[in-house]
Amino acid sequence: MPKMKTKSAAKKRFRVRPGGTVKRGHAFKRHILTKKTTKNKRHLRGIAAVHETNMGHVAQMLPGYGI
Repeated sequence: MPKMKTKSAAKKRFRVRPGGTVKRGHAFKRHILTKKTTKNKRHLRGIAAVHETNMGHVAQMLPGYGI
């Protein structure tokens, strides 16, 4: 059997934590920031975890990562 390939877009956007959760960045913070409030931009900083309802899709994109 050939090896399963990891989606290149997924490996750039997600990191698997040791506990099995997956961390991700926030959307809507890259451009057109002038019309967004300071509070909104502040809350988009940092990282977030992938929701459990989306973990199946992420696991399919990242085979071999132990998700």
